[in-house]
Amino acid sequence: MAAIGVAVVGIGFIGPVHVEALRRLGHRVVGILGSTPEKSFDAARDLAIPRGYASLGELLDDPLVQVVHLASPNVHHFAQCQQVLNAGKHVVCEKPLGMTTSETAELVELAQQKRVVAAVNYNVRFYPLVLEARERRKAGHLGRVFHITGDYLQDWLLLPGDFNWRVIAGEGGALRAVADIGTHWLDTVCFITGLEVEAVFADVKTVHPIRHKPLGGSETYSGPTSVSKKTERVQVTTDDHASILLRFRGGARGSFTVSQVTAGRKNALRFDIAGESSSFGWNSEEPNGLHIGYRDRPNKLLTRDPALLAPGVRPYANYPGGHAEGFPDTFKQLYRAVYADVERALAGQSPNPEPLYASFADGHREVQICEAILQSHATERWVGV
Repeated sequence: MAAIGVAVVGIGFIGPVHVEALRRLGHRVVGILGSTPEKSFDAARDLAIPRGYASLGELLDDPLVQVVHLASPNVHHFAQCQQVLNAGKHVVCEKPLGMTTSETAELVELAQQKRVVAAVNYNVRFYPLVLEARERRKAGHLGRVFHITGDYLQDWLLLPGDFNWRVIAGEGGALRAVADIGTHWLDTVCFITGLEVEAVFADVKTVHPIRHKPLGGSETYSGPTSVSKKTERVQVTTDDHASILLRFRGGARGSFTVSQVTAGRKNALRFDIAGESSSFGWNSEEPNGLHIGYRDRPNKLLTRDPALLAPGVRPYANYPGGHAEGFPDTFKQLYRAVYADVERALAGQSPNPEPLYASFADGHREVQICEAILQSHATERWVGV
């Protein structure tokens, strides 16, 4: 794969994750953009990136930039995607793609018009055993899917003194836990099963309606605010927890819980997929084992080993069995798939018609589900997607 020039927008928790993964693939991170020129320059120095940009316009004018990664706060995704697409650059956007379905629908159409590679950063798809579960489902190992259950649990916002921009609806959106991590769960199980959510019934809860915001800001996963640090009381309306029933097209059912206030669960995405022939179970905190359940014979625990995986999955598992791969590797493998399409586009070829990575259309679908979840909670009834 040839080295491609990339710029990253966003210097918080996830921006440097993008930078590291791109470098592991050999791509040139030529610049970075923070919320101020000073922050851009500091991040460029700290991450050994050649250039810190003063503005998005300056970034887009850089002839070395062929692809832009957007890891900025949610409220900026729509406008920044518009600018990147109109500049003719390929784009990888963090979720959610936009704050509303009107925004995301416009971005889907614009990406199609500009004929560029446009991906949403749903990285959980690229754990090797998630890819393997998908391949085994496609090969008929599950049979007809009966139901899917699971959860995505974290504890980084457990305390009233835990604060991040995501808790503010104006910056992150009306839904927080559901949009931030719940959409990862939804994307993952729909990716594996090929199912599509038809309707939802949701109960959403704000555990801490008042949080203590440190003056001067805070970083993601930075821990609770020190009692000695000056804070201001901030009213919060976004969700800390939600439980959601699902109906899938074709008759399958599902249920899942999301929480950012579950002590001891740091980043646990878990699912059980029940099919007529077998079941699949997986946990992102122990990502190198896939539980395969049977009624009439012993269950299996498939460990991540390229020699045991389907041929189409092996390129996305780069270390021998027993050599664990985890969260940072999923970004590398996601970008491996995205940049294969970028290379095709730069060579004047058509991209993969069925890419493994999430497209803007997939990102739009997730926001549609979020809007249905909000409506369901408000009306206390089933709402179609």
